[in-house]
Amino acid sequence: MSVSVRFLPDDVTINAEVGEALLDVAERAGVIIPTGCLMGSCHACTVELEDGDVIRACISTVPPTDEELKIHLFSDPTW
Repeated sequence: MSVSVRFLPDDVTINAEVGEALLDVAERAGVIIPTGCLMGSCHACTVELEDGDVIRACISTVPPTDEELKIHLFSDPTW
């Protein structure tokens, strides 16, 4: 199943497969999400979904959804 993933504020949209790693999707789209530990504990890769849920991109995958998945990127100068 394919899902449209939209990265904001860059407004970059790409199709992804359900279960695909979010970091892989971002890389294919040319969007940089900072990473640190790649295990979710350092919070460098924190992003926010449209519904307000905050997730770690390094340990998250594309969920099944009927609508576009909107991901809000944060800018943290320490990463």
